[in-house]
Amino acid sequence: MREDGKIDYIEFPAPALASVKSFYADAFGWRFVDYGPGYAAFEEGLDGGLDGHPHEDARAPLPVIYAVDLEAMLAKVEGAGAAIVRAIYAFPGGRRFHFRDPSGNELAVWSPD
Repeated sequence: MREDGKIDYIEFPAPALASVKSFYADAFGWRFVDYGPGYAAFEEGLDGGLDGHPHEDARAPLPVIYAVDLEAMLAKVEGAGAAIVRAIYAFPGGRRFHFRDPSGNELAVWSPD
């Protein structure tokens, strides 16, 4: 069950998408659902995806936090001092925004609405 403010998903940068999918399938038996040529999702404990088109500066996994109310969570994140690096945008499955915490870690927050 999804909970407000909890890590719900993780994305890995995967510019070489086919070889990364092959690695996880061979090493751990993971299975994928492709969403176009540049993204593959998995449900292997914690749900996640492999992003074949990551941002130019994306070098680390992207934890994604669930929010019941995306705008309210954006206000809370900004109020706590985070830097918003991608404003709210729509994607297949919902909407989300990205922020950097005080240590510079990038995270995202999403909502299905």
